[in-house]
Amino acid sequence: MPRKKKEISFAERMLKLYTSGLPREPLPIVSPDDELPSVEQRVQQILGIVNKKHSKLRMIFFVMYDIENNKVRNQVVKYLLRKGCMRIQKSIFLADAEHAVYAQIKDDLAAVQACYENEDSIIVCPISTDYLQAMRIIGKSLDVDVVLKNRNTLFF
Repeated sequence: MPRKKKEISFAERMLKLYTSGLPREPLPIVSPDDELPSVEQRVQQILGIVNKKHSKLRMIFFVMYDIENNKVRNQVVKYLLRKGCMRIQKSIFLADAEHAVYAQIKDDLAAVQACYENEDSIIVCPISTDYLQAMRIIGKSLDVDVVLKNRNTLFF
């Protein structure tokens, strides 16, 4: 009878990666995972969350990080994508998930952060749809106010 492989947690997997010889110096920041959808596509995904009916069992939150090591950062990216988070910037994810998923992500990322010496930072921040609707994109030629039907007229 074949043995059933024991499932290990994300933090345990990251600790094994670290103890297996993970370089202590940051690697060059080049990764195929760094490619993002267009700004327009990301805004449409965000608007999908904003316009969706939300139950009290779900919450919207950002995960933002500054992780120097490519291996660790790439594993965190893959983990967040598996958990259903949407990448909106290279180091910022947005999620609309159940409270239990939020708690698990928060706990897992805290465990990963604690398992090796680093100067990294990870922020997990709940946000309301009101604040999400008030977002503005600076630097790209996309008028989010028109999409949100939040047009204000300014007179100079």
